[in-house]
Amino acid sequence: MYLVLIIITIIICILLGLIVLIQNPKGGGLASNFSSSSQLMGVQKTGDFLEKGTWALAIGVMVLSLAINVSLKGGTSAGNDNPALRDQIEKASKPTTPASAPLTLPSTPPPANKPADKPAK
Repeated sequence: MYLVLIIITIIICILLGLIVLIQNPKGGGLASNFSSSSQLMGVQKTGDFLEKGTWALAIGVMVLSLAINVSLKGGTSAGNDNPALRDQIEKASKPTTPASAPLTLPSTPPPANKPADKPAK
């Protein structure tokens, strides 16, 4: 399910990028090329169409992102019901040495300057 949502999100992102690249940052955009015939052909509304398309695609990406997040979290909760996996996690989380073991210190320190044994010839 989430794979289909990811593919749709990628397609919408590509369309969003194309719409943003078509627009002119100064507000002219696609409508500035048809300024002489804007009253006859109705191209004056192209900027509004691109702006509404940008908003619709951006909202679509956000909604699909939330849907992917919800579907992915719903799918992983069923995987935690595996008893073998749960036992392995519990075994790995237990410490190997007991925490209550007393620390034993040597009663006498070893001599610092012990003469070295001479090797036999």
